[in-house]
Amino acid sequence: MTTDRPLPPATPAAVRLERLAKTFDGGVRAVDGVDLEVHEGEFFALLGPSGSGKTTLLRLVAGFETPTSGRILLGGADVSRLPPFDRDVNTVFQDYALFPHMTVVQNVGYSLAVRRVPKAERTRRVRAALATVRLDGFEQRRPSQLSGGQRQRVALARALINRPKVLLLDEPLGALDLKLRHDMQLELKQLQREVGITFLLVTHDQEEALTMSDRVAVVNAGRIEQVGSPADVYERPATAFVAGFVGTSNLLDGPAAERVVGEAGLFSIRPEKIRLTRPDAPAGPHELSASGRVAEVVYAGGHTRLLVDLEVGARLTAVQQNAEDVADVMRRRGQAVVLAWQRKHTVRVGR
Repeated sequence: MTTDRPLPPATPAAVRLERLAKTFDGGVRAVDGVDLEVHEGEFFALLGPSGSGKTTLLRLVAGFETPTSGRILLGGADVSRLPPFDRDVNTVFQDYALFPHMTVVQNVGYSLAVRRVPKAERTRRVRAALATVRLDGFEQRRPSQLSGGQRQRVALARALINRPKVLLLDEPLGALDLKLRHDMQLELKQLQREVGITFLLVTHDQEEALTMSDRVAVVNAGRIEQVGSPADVYERPATAFVAGFVGTSNLLDGPAAERVVGEAGLFSIRPEKIRLTRPDAPAGPHELSASGRVAEVVYAGGHTRLLVDLEVGARLTAVQQNAEDVADVMRRRGQAVVLAWQRKHTVRVGR
């Protein structure tokens, strides 16, 4: 004989926002009734353009701003009115905010010294934190003696030394050059997996959000347009804003959509899904196609973008990898072509 037992309570979200809003003086509503859950141990990105409200959201979670209305819960506890030092979070800023007169050891161990942690314990924890971010041997250097990537690691070690429940990252890679930024994207993701702490990242860089995060929230005008895995947000954008902001997308609507797709609405097709065929080549059984003429060819290193004016009155962009002779592709300007793509890659989006 068996008896039903109650299920154990679900683990509360690391971060939960309930109808969160923030209005600044002058009536500027930076955050407009946001509901959001960030799971325990997740790498979560808030992605949006400048002025979208993403940084204000992060500052609300950190305690640097007080919400006008709504609630902020960390691990199930309401912290909406608590000061930053009473919240189990730490923040890494874009400028790193390191003390220039202090050594790496002193910077990383500063919060422990303020809390009067015994020296032996402080030394052990600082060494462990530096080992985590691969900065062994840099203990006595000052910030001016470090590269940009090394300074960023010091800031991470300082933020991680108290093992906060949530680590907040405010555009942490914005000050780095392109190659170092790409390297640090992979390092940050690996570090997050190693330490197992919830990371909440704010960025305007689509590639950064798609590369590092488990899930992404796309923020626009103080609201969240879509939440999902990087693949979901990219492959199945929910709105025209998401389609246009996350990567590059073609949008078809009006009469052009009706003639190409066969139905009315607004549709998104990613450029890399489109292939160029000869004008006399038939489309496949599950493909859509449209005839046009190449208006422009843009060489971009690893790939080339072809802008095609369709006979139905719209313009689509197609992307070709530069695996063959680039000169042949560049000569396509002015040529008549047919664009074809799988019907399943035509995604209906909201406005």
